[in-house]
Amino acid sequence: MRILFVMDPAETMTADKDTTFAFIRGAMARGHECLHCLPRELSNEGREVFARARSVKVSEQKPHVSLGADERVELAKLDAVFIRKDPPFDAGYLYLTQVLDLVKDRVLVMNDPRGLRDANEKLFTFQFLEFMPRSLVSAEPAQIIAFVDKVGGTAVLKPLDGAGGSGVVVLTTGDRNVRSMVDIMTMEGKRLAMVQEYQPAIRQGDKRILLLDGEPLGAILRVPREDDVRANIHAGGQVHATELTPRERDMVAAVGPKLREHGLWFVGLDVIGEKLIEVNVTSPTGIQELGRHQGKSPEQDVIAWAEKHTLAAR
Repeated sequence: MRILFVMDPAETMTADKDTTFAFIRGAMARGHECLHCLPRELSNEGREVFARARSVKVSEQKPHVSLGADERVELAKLDAVFIRKDPPFDAGYLYLTQVLDLVKDRVLVMNDPRGLRDANEKLFTFQFLEFMPRSLVSAEPAQIIAFVDKVGGTAVLKPLDGAGGSGVVVLTTGDRNVRSMVDIMTMEGKRLAMVQEYQPAIRQGDKRILLLDGEPLGAILRVPREDDVRANIHAGGQVHATELTPRERDMVAAVGPKLREHGLWFVGLDVIGEKLIEVNVTSPTGIQELGRHQGKSPEQDVIAWAEKHTLAAR
């Protein structure tokens, strides 16, 4: 197969952590050719979509990433396109999905561009309310502050377009900074934000469950630093092996069909204390850490799924 990875600059990938690095490594191991382009290097003439792309190879030894010469590639003649652009989901991300909409009926695009538009990683969680902690989305500072009191005096406030733990803060009734933090997050009542009941189980860790076509590949537990509420690896969270509980398997069974419906094939669920916190669809991470704890190469399961899906479509 020829697989195009639409993402950030290839040189920014880290060999021991980056999930896209693992996907390219897995594709190479299965004999496939990998290409790389930036979102802005896509173009379309009518319904034909093209990329100014270059071959990309990865290695465990330095230099970890090597790129070939530029070439103009017609996406309809490829076998798969992986959207691996990191959040935030901004105007550029929106345009990326709309361009790829033009070709997704002729080449596998993972995840589905329309699904990415439909599934804001915070708001999409409300589709599975029975598994969520008590949560509120609002731009009204007074409503957010009242919610903190309602859930016992401690809650977590986060932006709707954040990623990697960026902007996540804990609000505590009586803290003189609360009103200021809420005003900053909501731009004094002009921007929606999300506030959730604080989950004390965060001290034991935030579980990332990776799903492929609605089924679990496995899970890792990210434990936050003692001086931080965020468990994201990017924010310094330590990764430990873990398994799914029966409640979490019920959660996956409920979430999986909705993900398939939206063409969200590779997804990461964030779970704290068996409560669903976020549904990560844009560029989920954690597959390298999962592979190390499993002693397997789960990225090859993703590539094998793409092979099968592509063959079925021909």
